[in-house]
Amino acid sequence: MRVRHPQAGMTLLEVMIAVAILVIMMTLAWKTIANTSESKKVFEKYEERNHELRMALGRIVRDFESAYLSKNEDPNATNPRTMFIAKSSFKLPDVRFSTLDHRVLWADANESEQTVISYVAHDDPAHAGVVDWVRREQRRLSNELPDIEPAEYDVLIHDIVSAKLEFFNWKTTEWQDTWNTMQADGQRGWLPSRVRITITTKGPDDKEYKLMTEARIWMQEALNFTISG
Repeated sequence: MRVRHPQAGMTLLEVMIAVAILVIMMTLAWKTIANTSESKKVFEKYEERNHELRMALGRIVRDFESAYLSKNEDPNATNPRTMFIAKSSFKLPDVRFSTLDHRVLWADANESEQTVISYVAHDDPAHAGVVDWVRREQRRLSNELPDIEPAEYDVLIHDIVSAKLEFFNWKTTEWQDTWNTMQADGQRGWLPSRVRITITTKGPDDKEYKLMTEARIWMQEALNFTISG
């Protein structure tokens, strides 16, 4: 006579424990994946912001390094073609200067390396309360009012908190926060030797950060082009 042995199996309690362990493991795995994905997104935001700031500071340094003045100006002109005007402000300074940093992108263009650069504040139309620092580049030099001249606009830094410019006066060996070559009692006919740039901006974590760099202006004295007969 055959004796049947009952098949070994899992009790309901064992099944419930196994399911609970599986759920815990899946939850931990999901959290790990989610945290990794979120960390990657945050890291990418930091990288994008750092890249934007590096590019902006590099652009500003190149502009200032090529700043120049010319003595070949109409002495009676209200708006000379070459100038260096910088006024301090609570958040963003008012800056306008002539530079040789314009890039001619095609042959036979009615352009030269000479241009006038301005850095201006601009409210972001897509985000209320957000201010961008914008670079304005005139297409050519003229004695007209800057606002009526055609120009190209590019956002240097999005959502900037503040910027500070300081200029090294090589005659007095002091830093100062204003410069004006259009005033008789200012710095007519000569430029600072260095410009210190300090910007305050927000990171992806909404905290404020400061970055600082310097530009060296290579031509401190006005250029004088004369033709000998």
